[in-house]
Amino acid sequence: MTLSSSLPAQEGEASSSGPVAAADGIPAESWYAHWPRHLLRLASVTVCLLLWQWASQHRVNLGLVTFQNVPAPKEVLAAAWALVQSPKLLSHLSASLARVFSGFAGAAVAGILLGMLIGRLRWLSDVLLPPLELLRPIPAVAWIPLAILMFPSSELSMIFITFIGALFPILLNTIHGVEGVDPRLVASARSLGSGRGAVFTQVILPAAAPSIVTGLSIGMGTAWFCLVTAEMIAGQFGIGYYTWAAYTIQNYSDIVVGMMFIGILGMGSSAAIRKIGHLLMPWYLLQR
Repeated sequence: MTLSSSLPAQEGEASSSGPVAAADGIPAESWYAHWPRHLLRLASVTVCLLLWQWASQHRVNLGLVTFQNVPAPKEVLAAAWALVQSPKLLSHLSASLARVFSGFAGAAVAGILLGMLIGRLRWLSDVLLPPLELLRPIPAVAWIPLAILMFPSSELSMIFITFIGALFPILLNTIHGVEGVDPRLVASARSLGSGRGAVFTQVILPAAAPSIVTGLSIGMGTAWFCLVTAEMIAGQFGIGYYTWAAYTIQNYSDIVVGMMFIGILGMGSSAAIRKIGHLLMPWYLLQR
């Protein structure tokens, strides 16, 4: 057991007189609270859809915002059903998933490694953090010309755009997590004879893991956010390309369908990362 995980475990043992814990460490009472929360979330989405339908049906014009040309949910649903029945849907999904997850995987490796080193080594922070901070505010669309010049194929250029989008949230959250490690844990590990490698793997990494998982979740969402920008380069398939192509021919329903697909896929993949992260961090669940 690592030093960073032993303290929460002891707290959980000491509070055995409290709520009964479920198998994964979550209080049993919380299971009964899930259904009302899910119903509330479903109700909020339903209300938004109803408001959207009403505004589109009545061609609401508020001056600054108008729904006169916005397709209604029924039209979007019909367009989505047509896309689901189309044989091109699989090509669009597979192309986008490959680009997003390839860029995200590279960003996860680079962001976590650099974040761990920058967070612990001050001289490396002074060397690497200033140029990284200069690059961070540059939007993904501004990288398109340089990406075309840097990479021999358009596919690599699109993966690079998603990589850039996911890198900085992962990097900064990892740095924040590493810098927030309690120095007493590190000192205790060293006093017990732990070397530099053991301190990194058994103390710093577990303590910074919640921040890293947060960065991974945000980075995945940002990678999907950059997908349309990436597939503007030379994509022939992909959800982002589908959305952009619909915009060029002013097919408004298909634009919203593409946006919805990106939103659902992005939300689902980010939620999956958070779930996997929580399963790998049982001490974090005990602290909550």
